[in-house]
Amino acid sequence: MKHLLPAAVLLASFAATSSAAEHWVYVGTYTRGDSDGIYVARFDDETGELGEPKLAAKAVNPSFLGVHPNGRFLYAVGEISNFGGTKEGGVTAFSLDPKSGVLRELNAQSSGGAGPCHVSLDPKGTSAFVANYGGGSVASFPIAEDGSLGKRSSFHQHVGSSVDPRRQKGPHGHSINVDATGRFAVAADLGLDKLLVYKVAAKSGALEPNDPPAFATPPGGGPRHFAFHPNGRFAYANLEMTREVEALHWDADSGTFERISVHSTLPKDAEAAGSTAETRVHPSGRFVYVSNRGHDSVAVFRVNEKSGDLIPVGHVSTGGKTPRNFNLDPSGRWLIAANQNSGNVVVFSVDEKTGLPKPTGREIAVANPVCIRFAPAK
Repeated sequence: MKHLLPAAVLLASFAATSSAAEHWVYVGTYTRGDSDGIYVARFDDETGELGEPKLAAKAVNPSFLGVHPNGRFLYAVGEISNFGGTKEGGVTAFSLDPKSGVLRELNAQSSGGAGPCHVSLDPKGTSAFVANYGGGSVASFPIAEDGSLGKRSSFHQHVGSSVDPRRQKGPHGHSINVDATGRFAVAADLGLDKLLVYKVAAKSGALEPNDPPAFATPPGGGPRHFAFHPNGRFAYANLEMTREVEALHWDADSGTFERISVHSTLPKDAEAAGSTAETRVHPSGRFVYVSNRGHDSVAVFRVNEKSGDLIPVGHVSTGGKTPRNFNLDPSGRWLIAANQNSGNVVVFSVDEKTGLPKPTGREIAVANPVCIRFAPAK
């Protein structure tokens, strides 16, 4: 049986999320300079207005965030290498107040490796998954009913290297994402030039290498962030070091990939410098977005609905320097970009026909912003 979402179901799901509401926008940061942790601002889904930011919770280098499907909990990595006196980073669970946006710490666990840089949850919110960049590893954690994190249910140390002697002497786990079925998790390892595929245990969330255990991306590309298409048949990985995006066919039954194509994320006349950061698929499934650091832009691609291939649409400046993570609101009408080195978070409207983001003139100041997440507000 194929684990796929028909186009009619996909479009109906997208339409259902398009009604006006308000959300909290959470911003993960690096806590150097003027940043003290995780910041939050109220966002009006109808007007695109983003309120003044306030500190939601103090934390050390909460660079990447994940929100629970029920909207009541938030999880943040601590991108450090000294958690509890060990050479490891941490991951912290918070309760989320939908009225005030304030976060309250529930507990924290060691990530099992240094420099955790990515956290995600399975579709049911029963487990959290962390990628350790410095340690070159991934780990999973059960989530209790109260939102707290249990002790690690699994840990996998990646082994090997790739062709770049400066960046790829060893493994660097850069992201981990669970597919819509909750049966597989895909870890992008920049140091190995691989997408490692893990089976996810239904009850514990423990990770077990798939057979085959990995898909090889182009040598020297450095896969960083990865996104599944909502139809369950396609996936997209940005290659940080070569400033490219790879389109893939995903088999949700076997947990395997086939390459469709590889595209540059830069304009043809742009200087070949900088690196990619984030990959996002529009909720409608019609567009794919990749951020370019150095070029300071978001590259926009249209998705061929039959093949999954990407057709370049254009590039839009993010209105700041060094765009890291960006995110689309649940309706797909708005894109919010975090510009790390200029300390601003910028709001764009999204053209429903072309997919191109358009500047709204709205932005807020947040020091060292890295990650953008939405949660329903009351």
